[in-house]
Amino acid sequence: MATVFRVASSSPAPPPPHNFRLRKTSVSNVSNGFAFPSICSDRRIVSSGGRRLIVAASPPTDDAVVATEPLTKQDLIDYLASGCKPKDKWRIGTEHEKFGFELGSLRPVKYEQIAELLNAIAERFDWEKIMEGDNIIGLKQGKQSISLEPGGQFELSGAPLETLHQTCAEVNSHLYQVKAVTEEMGIGFLGIGFQPKWERKDIPMMPKGRYEIMKKYMPKVGSLGLDMMFRTCTVQVNLDFSSEADMIRKFRAGLALQPIATALFANSPFTEGKPNGFVSMRSHIWTDTDKDRTGMLPFVFDDSFGFEQYVDYALDVPMYFAYRKKKYIDCTGMTFRDFLAGKLPSIPGELPTLNDWENHLTTIFPEVRLKRYLEMRGADGGPWRRLCALPAFWVGLLYDEVSLQRVLDLTADWTLEEREMLRNKVTVTGLKTPFRDGLLKHVAEEVLELAKDGLERRGFKESGFLNAVAEVVRTGVTPAERLLELYHGKWEQSVDHVFEELLY
Repeated sequence: MATVFRVASSSPAPPPPHNFRLRKTSVSNVSNGFAFPSICSDRRIVSSGGRRLIVAASPPTDDAVVATEPLTKQDLIDYLASGCKPKDKWRIGTEHEKFGFELGSLRPVKYEQIAELLNAIAERFDWEKIMEGDNIIGLKQGKQSISLEPGGQFELSGAPLETLHQTCAEVNSHLYQVKAVTEEMGIGFLGIGFQPKWERKDIPMMPKGRYEIMKKYMPKVGSLGLDMMFRTCTVQVNLDFSSEADMIRKFRAGLALQPIATALFANSPFTEGKPNGFVSMRSHIWTDTDKDRTGMLPFVFDDSFGFEQYVDYALDVPMYFAYRKKKYIDCTGMTFRDFLAGKLPSIPGELPTLNDWENHLTTIFPEVRLKRYLEMRGADGGPWRRLCALPAFWVGLLYDEVSLQRVLDLTADWTLEEREMLRNKVTVTGLKTPFRDGLLKHVAEEVLELAKDGLERRGFKESGFLNAVAEVVRTGVTPAERLLELYHGKWEQSVDHVFEELLY
Protein backbone atom coordinates (compact mmCIF):
# COMPACT_ATOMS: atom_id res chain seq x y z
CA MET A 1 0.00 0.00 0.00
CA ALA A 2 1.18 3.53 -0.70
CA THR A 3 1.33 6.47 1.67
CA VAL A 4 -0.81 9.10 -0.03
CA PHE A 5 -1.28 12.72 1.01
CA ARG A 6 -3.58 15.27 -0.51
CA VAL A 7 -1.92 18.68 -0.31
CA ALA A 8 -3.02 22.07 -1.64
CA SER A 9 -1.57 22.71 -5.07
CA SER A 10 -1.57 25.37 -7.72
CA SER A 11 1.05 24.26 -10.21
CA PRO A 12 2.96 21.15 -11.31
CA ALA A 13 6.39 20.53 -9.82
CA PRO A 14 9.00 17.77 -9.77
CA PRO A 15 8.56 14.64 -7.67
CA PRO A 16 9.18 15.03 -3.95
CA PRO A 17 12.24 13.99 -1.96
CA HIS A 18 12.63 10.85 0.16
CA ASN A 19 10.32 8.85 -2.17
CA PHE A 20 7.43 10.69 -0.56
CA ARG A 21 3.92 10.31 -2.02
CA LEU A 22 1.54 13.16 -2.53
CA ARG A 23 -1.72 13.72 -4.34
CA LYS A 24 -3.01 17.07 -5.49
CA THR A 25 -6.26 18.48 -4.15
CA SER A 26 -7.83 21.91 -4.32
CA VAL A 27 -8.17 22.41 -0.57
CA SER A 28 -5.92 25.03 1.03
CA ASN A 29 -4.37 24.95 4.47
CA VAL A 30 -6.45 27.07 6.81
CA SER A 31 -4.92 26.08 10.13
CA ASN A 32 -1.73 27.99 9.57
CA GLY A 33 -2.99 30.11 6.72
CA PHE A 34 -0.13 29.16 4.45
CA ALA A 35 -0.44 26.66 1.63
CA PHE A 36 2.48 26.21 -0.72
CA PRO A 37 2.07 24.69 -4.17
CA SER A 38 2.12 20.92 -4.18
CA ILE A 39 5.45 19.25 -4.91
CA CYS A 40 4.00 16.78 -7.37
CA SER A 41 2.24 17.22 -10.67
CA ASP A 42 -1.52 17.16 -10.96
CA ARG A 43 -1.91 13.48 -11.75
CA ARG A 44 1.24 11.90 -10.41
CA ILE A 45 1.04 9.62 -7.37
CA VAL A 46 4.56 8.55 -6.51
CA SER A 47 4.73 5.23 -4.78
CA SER A 48 6.73 3.95 -1.83
CA GLY A 49 6.06 0.98 0.39
CA GLY A 50 4.29 1.35 3.72
CA ARG A 51 0.88 2.63 4.60
CA ARG A 52 -2.00 4.48 3.02
CA LEU A 53 -3.09 7.72 4.58
CA ILE A 54 -5.34 10.40 3.13
CA VAL A 55 -5.26 13.84 4.71
CA ALA A 56 -7.13 16.94 3.63
CA ALA A 57 -4.85 19.89 4.34
CA SER A 58 -7.34 22.04 6.24
CA PRO A 59 -6.80 21.10 9.88
CA PRO A 60 -8.20 21.01 12.40
CA THR A 61 -10.44 18.43 10.83
CA ASP A 62 -11.17 14.85 11.68
CA ASP A 63 -13.93 13.62 9.41
CA ALA A 64 -11.71 14.10 6.33
CA VAL A 65 -8.98 11.89 7.71
CA VAL A 66 -8.71 8.18 7.02
CA ALA A 67 -5.80 6.21 8.48
CA THR A 68 -5.68 2.52 7.67
CA GLU A 69 -2.32 1.89 9.34
CA PRO A 70 -0.54 3.67 12.19
CA LEU A 71 1.78 6.58 11.50
CA THR A 72 5.47 5.99 12.05
CA LYS A 73 8.23 8.43 12.92
CA GLN A 74 9.43 8.12 9.31
CA ASP A 75 6.05 9.43 8.11
CA LEU A 76 6.54 12.51 10.29
CA ILE A 77 10.05 13.05 8.88
CA ASP A 78 8.76 12.61 5.33
CA TYR A 79 6.01 15.13 6.01
CA LEU A 80 8.61 17.84 6.76
CA ALA A 81 10.78 16.72 3.82
CA SER A 82 7.79 17.06 1.49
CA GLY A 83 8.29 20.83 1.75
CA CYS A 84 11.47 20.69 -0.38
CA LYS A 85 11.01 22.43 -3.71
CA PRO A 86 13.29 23.74 -6.47
CA LYS A 87 14.32 27.39 -6.37
CA ASP A 88 11.93 28.48 -9.11
CA LYS A 89 9.04 27.32 -6.90
CA TRP A 90 10.19 29.23 -3.79
CA ARG A 91 7.59 31.65 -2.52
CA ILE A 92 7.19 34.35 0.16
CA GLY A 93 4.38 34.14 2.72
CA THR A 94 3.93 37.05 5.12
CA GLU A 95 1.77 37.02 8.25
CA HIS A 96 0.99 39.97 10.48
CA GLU A 97 -1.19 40.64 13.52
CA LYS A 98 -2.71 43.92 14.74
CA PHE A 99 -4.73 45.16 17.72
CA GLY A 100 -8.29 46.36 17.17
CA PHE A 101 -9.55 49.21 19.35
CA GLU A 102 -12.50 51.60 19.61
CA LEU A 103 -11.49 54.97 18.18
CA GLY A 104 -13.38 56.87 20.87
CA SER A 105 -12.42 55.03 24.05
CA LEU A 106 -9.23 53.29 22.81
CA ARG A 107 -10.60 50.15 24.49
CA PRO A 108 -9.98 46.70 22.93
CA VAL A 109 -12.72 45.52 20.58
CA LYS A 110 -15.08 42.77 21.76
CA TYR A 111 -15.71 39.52 19.90
CA GLU A 112 -19.13 40.79 18.75
CA GLN A 113 -17.46 43.71 16.97
CA ILE A 114 -14.86 41.43 15.39
CA ALA A 115 -17.59 39.05 14.23
CA GLU A 116 -19.40 42.01 12.62
CA LEU A 117 -16.14 43.01 10.91
CA LEU A 118 -15.47 39.49 9.62
CA ASN A 119 -19.01 39.13 8.30
CA ALA A 120 -18.82 42.51 6.56
CA ILE A 121 -15.46 41.74 4.91
CA ALA A 122 -16.80 38.34 3.78
CA GLU A 123 -19.90 39.87 2.21
CA ARG A 124 -18.32 42.97 0.72
CA PHE A 125 -15.07 41.45 -0.58
CA ASP A 126 -16.11 37.85 -1.29
CA TRP A 127 -14.26 35.91 1.43
CA GLU A 128 -15.38 32.50 2.66
CA LYS A 129 -16.30 32.31 6.35
CA ILE A 130 -14.55 29.93 8.77
CA MET A 131 -16.79 28.84 11.63
CA GLU A 132 -16.22 27.09 14.95
CA GLY A 133 -19.66 25.96 16.06
CA ASP A 134 -21.90 28.99 15.62
CA ASN A 135 -19.04 31.51 15.83
CA ILE A 136 -17.25 33.07 12.90
CA ILE A 137 -13.52 32.81 13.70
CA GLY A 138 -11.86 33.62 10.38
CA LEU A 139 -12.05 34.04 6.62
CA LYS A 140 -10.31 32.56 3.61
CA GLN A 141 -9.96 33.63 0.01
CA GLY A 142 -7.76 31.57 -2.27
CA LYS A 143 -4.54 31.02 -0.35
CA GLN A 144 -4.97 33.97 2.00
CA SER A 145 -6.68 33.64 5.35
CA ILE A 146 -7.72 35.92 8.19
CA SER A 147 -7.70 34.48 11.71
CA LEU A 148 -8.09 35.62 15.31
CA GLU A 149 -5.46 35.33 18.00
CA PRO A 150 -6.65 34.74 21.60
CA GLY A 151 -7.18 38.42 22.50
CA GLY A 152 -8.78 39.33 19.18
CA GLN A 153 -5.52 40.23 17.43
CA PHE A 154 -6.51 40.29 13.76
CA GLU A 155 -4.13 38.27 11.60
CA LEU A 156 -3.64 38.14 7.86
CA SER A 157 -1.84 35.00 6.68
CA GLY A 158 -0.82 35.86 3.18
CA ALA A 159 -0.73 33.68 0.09
CA PRO A 160 2.62 32.27 -1.10
CA LEU A 161 3.79 34.93 -3.55
CA GLU A 162 6.76 35.28 -5.91
CA THR A 163 7.92 38.84 -5.25
CA LEU A 164 7.92 41.40 -2.48
CA HIS A 165 5.92 43.75 -4.71
CA GLN A 166 3.10 41.19 -4.65
CA THR A 167 3.49 40.77 -0.89
CA CYS A 168 3.26 44.51 -0.21
CA ALA A 169 0.29 44.84 -2.59
CA GLU A 170 -1.45 42.03 -0.67
CA VAL A 171 -0.88 43.83 2.65
CA ASN A 172 -2.19 47.09 1.19
CA SER A 173 -5.28 45.40 -0.24
CA HIS A 174 -6.02 43.76 3.12
CA LEU A 175 -5.61 47.02 5.05
CA TYR A 176 -7.85 48.80 2.52
CA GLN A 177 -10.59 46.19 2.98
CA VAL A 178 -10.34 46.28 6.77
CA LYS A 179 -10.39 50.09 6.84
CA ALA A 180 -13.35 50.29 4.46
CA VAL A 181 -15.42 48.39 7.04
CA THR A 182 -13.93 49.62 10.32
CA GLU A 183 -14.28 53.32 9.50
CA GLU A 184 -18.04 52.81 9.52
CA MET A 185 -17.80 50.95 12.85
CA GLY A 186 -15.64 53.46 14.74
CA ILE A 187 -12.81 50.94 15.06
CA GLY A 188 -9.10 51.29 14.31
CA PHE A 189 -6.14 48.91 14.17
CA LEU A 190 -2.79 49.47 15.84
CA GLY A 191 0.58 48.25 14.52
CA ILE A 192 2.69 47.57 17.62
CA GLY A 193 4.30 44.54 19.30
CA PHE A 194 2.61 44.71 22.73
CA GLN A 195 -0.69 46.17 23.92
CA PRO A 196 0.46 49.58 25.22
CA LYS A 197 -2.41 50.60 27.49
CA TRP A 198 -4.76 47.90 28.70
CA GLU A 199 -4.41 45.27 31.38
CA ARG A 200 -4.85 41.62 30.51
CA LYS A 201 -8.19 41.50 32.34
CA ASP A 202 -9.53 44.19 29.96
CA ILE A 203 -8.99 42.03 26.89
CA PRO A 204 -11.78 39.65 25.81
CA MET A 205 -10.96 36.07 24.80
CA MET A 206 -12.00 34.83 21.39
CA PRO A 207 -14.37 31.81 21.31
CA LYS A 208 -11.89 29.19 20.03
CA GLY A 209 -11.60 25.86 21.83
CA ARG A 210 -7.82 25.60 21.59
CA TYR A 211 -7.41 28.94 23.40
CA GLU A 212 -9.44 27.70 26.38
CA ILE A 213 -6.96 24.81 26.77
CA MET A 214 -3.92 27.07 26.33
CA LYS A 215 -5.24 29.63 28.83
CA LYS A 216 -5.47 26.99 31.57
CA TYR A 217 -2.07 25.48 30.75
CA MET A 218 0.08 28.62 30.34
CA PRO A 219 0.34 29.60 34.05
CA LYS A 220 1.68 26.09 34.83
CA VAL A 221 4.74 26.49 32.58
CA GLY A 222 5.73 30.17 32.69
CA SER A 223 4.81 33.56 34.10
CA LEU A 224 4.24 35.41 30.81
CA GLY A 225 2.33 32.96 28.60
CA LEU A 226 -1.02 34.68 29.07
CA ASP A 227 0.54 37.99 28.05
CA MET A 228 1.88 36.26 24.92
CA MET A 229 -1.63 35.05 24.12
CA PHE A 230 -3.57 38.23 24.78
CA ARG A 231 -1.22 41.18 24.46
CA THR A 232 1.34 40.55 21.68
CA CYS A 233 1.43 41.06 17.91
CA THR A 234 4.08 39.98 15.42
CA VAL A 235 4.98 40.07 11.75
CA GLN A 236 6.69 37.01 10.29
CA VAL A 237 7.72 35.58 6.96
CA ASN A 238 7.52 31.97 5.79
CA LEU A 239 10.19 30.81 3.34
CA ASP A 240 11.00 27.69 1.33
CA PHE A 241 14.00 25.38 1.09
CA SER A 242 15.20 23.12 -1.71
CA SER A 243 16.63 20.22 0.29
CA GLU A 244 17.46 19.07 3.80
CA ALA A 245 20.91 20.68 3.47
CA ASP A 246 19.36 23.98 2.32
CA MET A 247 16.85 23.85 5.20
CA ILE A 248 19.73 23.42 7.70
CA ARG A 249 21.67 26.37 6.27
CA LYS A 250 18.63 28.67 6.35
CA PHE A 251 17.56 27.47 9.80
CA ARG A 252 21.02 28.24 11.26
CA ALA A 253 21.28 31.62 9.54
CA GLY A 254 17.76 32.51 10.67
CA LEU A 255 18.40 31.59 14.31
CA ALA A 256 21.76 33.36 14.46
CA LEU A 257 20.37 36.61 13.01
CA GLN A 258 16.96 36.53 14.69
CA PRO A 259 18.15 38.88 17.49
CA ILE A 260 19.11 41.43 14.82
CA ALA A 261 15.60 41.23 13.36
CA THR A 262 14.19 41.61 16.89
CA ALA A 263 16.24 44.79 17.35
CA LEU A 264 15.48 46.26 13.90
CA PHE A 265 11.73 45.82 14.39
CA ALA A 266 11.61 46.40 18.20
CA ASN A 267 8.32 48.19 18.76
CA SER A 268 6.85 47.32 22.17
CA PRO A 269 8.15 49.70 24.87
CA PHE A 270 4.90 50.32 26.79
CA THR A 271 2.86 48.28 29.27
CA GLU A 272 -0.34 49.59 30.86
CA GLY A 273 0.43 53.17 29.86
CA LYS A 274 4.05 53.36 31.02
CA PRO A 275 7.50 52.52 29.64
CA ASN A 276 8.26 48.89 30.54
CA GLY A 277 12.07 48.95 30.37
CA PHE A 278 12.20 46.99 27.10
CA VAL A 279 12.41 47.93 23.45
CA SER A 280 10.75 44.60 22.62
CA MET A 281 8.51 43.49 25.44
CA ARG A 282 6.96 41.03 22.99
CA SER A 283 10.28 39.26 22.46
CA HIS A 284 11.03 39.25 26.20
CA ILE A 285 7.68 37.58 26.89
CA TRP A 286 8.76 34.53 24.91
CA THR A 287 11.64 33.96 27.36
CA ASP A 288 9.19 32.98 30.11
CA THR A 289 6.20 31.58 28.23
CA ASP A 290 7.00 27.86 28.08
CA LYS A 291 10.61 26.70 27.88
CA ASP A 292 9.55 23.33 26.40
CA ARG A 293 8.43 24.95 23.13
CA THR A 294 10.35 28.23 22.71
CA GLY A 295 13.87 29.53 22.33
CA MET A 296 16.93 29.44 20.08
CA LEU A 297 17.10 25.65 19.54
CA PRO A 298 20.83 24.98 20.10
CA PHE A 299 20.51 21.48 18.56
CA VAL A 300 20.00 23.05 15.11
CA PHE A 301 23.73 23.82 15.16
CA ASP A 302 24.69 20.20 15.90
CA ASP A 303 26.43 18.32 13.08
CA SER A 304 23.71 15.65 13.27
CA PHE A 305 20.82 18.10 12.72
CA GLY A 306 18.23 17.45 10.02
CA PHE A 307 14.53 16.70 9.60
CA GLU A 308 14.78 13.69 11.92
CA GLN A 309 16.26 15.69 14.79
CA TYR A 310 13.50 18.30 14.52
CA VAL A 311 10.92 15.52 14.60
CA ASP A 312 12.57 14.07 17.75
CA TYR A 313 12.37 17.52 19.36
CA ALA A 314 8.72 18.01 18.36
CA LEU A 315 7.73 14.52 19.52
CA ASP A 316 8.76 15.44 23.06
CA VAL A 317 7.22 18.92 23.17
CA PRO A 318 4.10 18.59 25.35
CA MET A 319 0.84 18.68 23.38
CA TYR A 320 -1.98 21.14 23.88
CA PHE A 321 -4.88 19.28 22.27
CA ALA A 322 -6.23 16.74 19.84
CA TYR A 323 -9.25 17.54 17.66
CA ARG A 324 -11.95 14.89 17.50
CA LYS A 325 -15.64 15.05 16.56
CA LYS A 326 -15.44 18.83 16.17
CA LYS A 327 -14.14 19.24 19.73
CA TYR A 328 -10.76 20.10 21.22
CA ILE A 329 -9.60 17.48 23.71
CA ASP A 330 -7.17 18.61 26.39
CA CYS A 331 -3.89 16.69 26.00
CA THR A 332 -1.66 19.06 27.98
CA GLY A 333 1.33 17.45 29.61
CA MET A 334 1.30 14.51 27.20
CA THR A 335 3.63 14.19 24.23
CA PHE A 336 3.13 13.37 20.58
CA ARG A 337 5.48 10.45 21.18
CA ASP A 338 2.85 9.10 23.61
CA PHE A 339 0.17 9.73 20.97
CA LEU A 340 2.18 7.83 18.34
CA ALA A 341 2.17 4.83 20.70
CA GLY A 342 -1.59 5.15 21.33
CA LYS A 343 -0.97 6.13 24.95
CA LEU A 344 -2.86 9.41 25.42
CA PRO A 345 -4.96 9.02 28.60
CA SER A 346 -7.54 11.53 27.27
CA ILE A 347 -8.18 9.43 24.13
CA PRO A 348 -6.84 5.96 25.04
CA GLY A 349 -5.93 3.71 22.14
CA GLU A 350 -6.42 6.46 19.53
CA LEU A 351 -3.59 6.98 17.07
CA PRO A 352 -2.61 10.29 15.43
CA THR A 353 -3.17 11.35 11.84
CA LEU A 354 -1.00 13.73 9.87
CA ASN A 355 -3.56 16.42 10.64
CA ASP A 356 -2.78 15.90 14.34
CA TRP A 357 0.92 16.25 13.54
CA GLU A 358 0.35 19.41 11.53
CA ASN A 359 -1.70 20.88 14.38
CA HIS A 360 0.98 19.94 16.91
CA LEU A 361 3.69 21.66 14.86
CA THR A 362 1.69 24.92 15.07
CA THR A 363 1.88 24.80 18.89
CA ILE A 364 5.71 24.92 18.98
CA PHE A 365 7.05 28.49 19.20
CA PRO A 366 10.85 28.76 18.73
CA GLU A 367 12.45 31.86 17.20
CA VAL A 368 12.57 29.99 13.87
CA ARG A 369 9.99 27.25 13.31
CA LEU A 370 10.09 24.37 10.85
CA LYS A 371 6.98 23.05 9.13
CA ARG A 372 7.09 22.31 5.41
CA TYR A 373 8.76 25.71 5.23
CA LEU A 374 10.69 27.90 7.70
CA GLU A 375 9.06 30.69 9.72
CA MET A 376 11.09 33.71 10.90
CA ARG A 377 9.40 34.64 14.19
CA GLY A 378 11.54 37.31 15.93
CA ALA A 379 9.91 40.62 14.93
CA ASP A 380 7.37 42.90 16.62
CA GLY A 381 4.26 43.99 14.78
CA GLY A 382 4.48 47.47 13.29
CA PRO A 383 3.15 49.96 10.71
CA TRP A 384 2.60 48.88 7.14
CA ARG A 385 6.00 49.90 5.76
CA ARG A 386 7.69 47.56 8.21
CA LEU A 387 5.23 44.78 7.28
CA CYS A 388 6.88 44.91 3.84
CA ALA A 389 10.42 45.39 5.21
CA LEU A 390 10.44 42.22 7.35
CA PRO A 391 10.00 39.76 4.43
CA ALA A 392 12.42 41.89 2.38
CA PHE A 393 15.11 41.51 5.05
CA TRP A 394 14.86 37.72 5.17
CA VAL A 395 14.32 37.13 1.44
CA GLY A 396 17.47 39.13 0.67
CA LEU A 397 19.48 37.07 3.16
CA LEU A 398 18.07 33.57 2.65
CA TYR A 399 16.91 33.40 -0.98
CA ASP A 400 20.25 34.54 -2.41
CA GLU A 401 23.02 31.95 -2.20
CA VAL A 402 25.85 34.48 -1.98
CA SER A 403 24.27 36.42 0.88
CA LEU A 404 23.26 33.23 2.68
CA GLN A 405 26.83 31.90 2.52
CA ARG A 406 28.20 35.22 3.79
CA VAL A 407 25.75 35.13 6.72
CA LEU A 408 26.87 31.60 7.56
CA ASP A 409 30.53 32.68 7.36
CA LEU A 410 29.83 35.75 9.50
CA THR A 411 28.08 33.76 12.24
CA ALA A 412 30.08 30.51 12.02
CA ASP A 413 32.15 31.16 15.14
CA TRP A 414 29.33 32.66 17.24
CA THR A 415 29.01 30.50 20.32
CA LEU A 416 25.83 29.13 21.85
CA GLU A 417 26.38 31.52 24.76
CA GLU A 418 26.73 34.52 22.43
CA ARG A 419 23.56 33.65 20.52
CA GLU A 420 21.64 33.29 23.80
CA MET A 421 23.11 36.52 25.15
CA LEU A 422 22.01 38.44 22.05
CA ARG A 423 18.55 36.89 22.11
CA ASN A 424 18.05 38.01 25.75
CA LYS A 425 19.75 41.41 25.69
CA VAL A 426 18.38 42.90 22.46
CA THR A 427 14.95 43.03 24.09
CA VAL A 428 16.35 45.79 26.37
CA THR A 429 19.26 47.41 24.53
CA GLY A 430 18.37 46.80 20.87
CA LEU A 431 21.15 47.65 18.42
CA LYS A 432 23.19 49.18 21.26
CA THR A 433 23.77 45.67 22.69
CA PRO A 434 27.53 45.13 23.13
CA PHE A 435 28.87 42.31 20.97
CA ARG A 436 32.50 41.25 20.93
CA ASP A 437 34.58 44.41 20.34
CA GLY A 438 31.70 46.65 19.26
CA LEU A 439 27.94 46.98 19.18
CA LEU A 440 25.28 44.83 17.49
CA LYS A 441 24.61 47.89 15.32
CA HIS A 442 27.88 47.22 13.49
CA VAL A 443 26.88 43.64 12.69
CA ALA A 444 23.43 44.88 11.62
CA GLU A 445 25.05 47.31 9.14
CA GLU A 446 26.85 44.44 7.46
CA VAL A 447 23.78 42.19 7.52
CA LEU A 448 21.51 44.87 6.02
CA GLU A 449 24.02 45.34 3.21
CA LEU A 450 23.92 41.58 2.54
CA ALA A 451 20.10 41.68 2.46
CA LYS A 452 20.16 44.60 0.02
CA ASP A 453 22.71 42.87 -2.23
CA GLY A 454 20.68 39.66 -2.15
CA LEU A 455 17.52 41.48 -3.21
CA GLU A 456 19.33 43.28 -6.01
CA ARG A 457 20.67 39.99 -7.36
CA ARG A 458 17.10 38.63 -7.45
CA GLY A 459 16.41 41.22 -10.16
CA PHE A 460 12.90 42.30 -9.10
CA LYS A 461 13.84 45.83 -7.94
CA GLU A 462 12.86 44.95 -4.37
CA SER A 463 15.64 46.58 -2.33
CA GLY A 464 13.55 49.73 -1.73
CA PHE A 465 11.45 47.72 0.72
CA LEU A 466 14.42 47.83 3.12
CA ASN A 467 14.23 51.64 3.38
CA ALA A 468 11.92 51.33 6.39
CA VAL A 469 14.74 49.76 8.43
CA ALA A 470 17.78 51.44 6.82
CA GLU A 471 17.40 54.47 9.11
CA VAL A 472 17.19 52.19 12.16
CA VAL A 473 20.52 50.61 11.22
CA ARG A 474 22.17 53.93 10.30
CA THR A 475 21.27 55.59 13.61
CA GLY A 476 21.15 52.53 15.87
CA VAL A 477 17.82 53.86 17.23
CA THR A 478 15.02 51.26 17.25
CA PRO A 479 11.37 52.10 16.50
CA ALA A 480 10.64 51.58 20.22
CA GLU A 481 13.24 54.20 21.19
CA ARG A 482 11.61 56.66 18.77
CA LEU A 483 8.28 56.05 20.52
CA LEU A 484 9.91 56.62 23.90
CA GLU A 485 11.35 59.94 22.66
CA LEU A 486 7.83 61.02 21.68
CA TYR A 487 6.39 59.78 24.99
CA HIS A 488 8.88 61.80 27.04
CA GLY A 489 8.61 64.78 24.66
CA LYS A 490 5.58 66.02 22.79
CA TRP A 491 3.24 63.29 24.06
CA GLU A 492 3.85 64.57 27.62
CA GLN A 493 3.98 61.02 28.99
CA SER A 494 0.59 59.97 27.61
CA VAL A 495 0.64 56.66 25.78
CA ASP A 496 -2.74 57.42 24.18
CA HIS A 497 -0.96 59.20 21.31
CA VAL A 498 0.52 55.88 20.15
CA PHE A 499 -2.95 54.83 18.96
CA GLU A 500 -2.81 57.69 16.46
CA GLU A 501 0.91 57.40 15.65
CA LEU A 502 0.69 53.68 14.74
CA LEU A 503 -2.88 53.58 13.41
CA TYR A 504 -3.17 51.68 10.11
